[in-house]
Amino acid sequence: MNKPVFRFAPSPNGLLHLGHAYSALLNLRMARRAGATLLLRIEDIDTVRCTPENEAMMLKDLEWLGFEWDAPPRRQSEHFDEYRAALDELLDAGLAYPALMSRAEIRRAVEAATASGRSWPCDPDGAPHYPGRERDLDLARRRQIVAGSGDYTLRLDAAAAAAHIGRALHWTEEGCGPDGQSGRIRADLAPWGDPILGRRDVPASYHLACVIDDAAQGVSDVVRGRDLFFATAIHRALQELFGLPEPAYFHHDLILDEDGRKLSKSRSSTALRHLRAAGLTATDIARMVGLADEPVRCA
Repeated sequence: MNKPVFRFAPSPNGLLHLGHAYSALLNLRMARRAGATLLLRIEDIDTVRCTPENEAMMLKDLEWLGFEWDAPPRRQSEHFDEYRAALDELLDAGLAYPALMSRAEIRRAVEAATASGRSWPCDPDGAPHYPGRERDLDLARRRQIVAGSGDYTLRLDAAAAAAHIGRALHWTEEGCGPDGQSGRIRADLAPWGDPILGRRDVPASYHLACVIDDAAQGVSDVVRGRDLFFATAIHRALQELFGLPEPAYFHHDLILDEDGRKLSKSRSSTALRHLRAAGLTATDIARMVGLADEPVRCA
C-alpha cells in the first residue's frame, strides 16, 4: 500500500492569518498521525500579487509556526506549460470554449434578463452563470479566438463535460460540508454553470491548477477549508476528464472574525507576522485556533 500524501497549499499574495495557521497545523497533525508525507505547494499563479517578498514572509511564518514539509515546495508559476497543455486538451475535445464577455457585459445581460422577469442562476460563490453565447462556436473558431490578441477566459462547457463523463460523480468526504454532509457526496457540476479554467494572461484558474498539481504530486488526502466544499464538484469533473486519481477530501471548519466572516489577508489583526511581533508564540497560535490539545474532527 502506498504511503499517504497530504499537502498544504497557500498563496503568497498577502500575510498568512489565523485561518491559514489552523489549516497548516491540521494538515500537519493529520499527516503525522497517518504516517503520511506532507507537502508544501506554493500557489503563485497570480504573478502580480504573489511576490518573492510575500513568499519569503510566508515561509518564515510557517517555519515559526512549526509547520514541517517533507520535500521541496512545488511552485505553480514553474508549471504553466502543464496547465496550458491541459487546457489545450479540453479545447481539442470540445469540452472548453473561449468566452469573450467582460464582467460588465455579463452584469448587463443578467440585469436585462431579470428586468424582463427571468430569474438568473448564480454559482455557489454568488457569481452569475455565464450566458454561454460562445458555446456553439466550432473548434476552428474557438482556436482562432485563442490564437488572436483579444481578451478571453477559457470556460468548461459543463453540459458537454457531463455528457462526456456519462455517469454521476461522487467524492469521499471525511470532514463535513456546510450542512454536515459526509461520506460519499454527489459531485454536482450544474450549480457552477461553466466555470473559468484559465485566462489569456493566466494559464490556469485555481480549479484547474489544483487538480493538475494534486495528481502530479500524488496527493491522496486533501485537507482544506469548508469554503471549498462545493468546488470539489468541479475538481472531480476535471479529474474524470483527465483520467486522474480521486483523492479523499476533508473540509474543515473556518476561523471566523468577530462578525462571523471568513478571515481576510487584509485584516492585519489576525496576521501571523503581527501576532509574532506582539510576542505570541507558536503554542499560543495553536491554542487560539483550537489545536493545542486535540480536536481534528468537524464540529
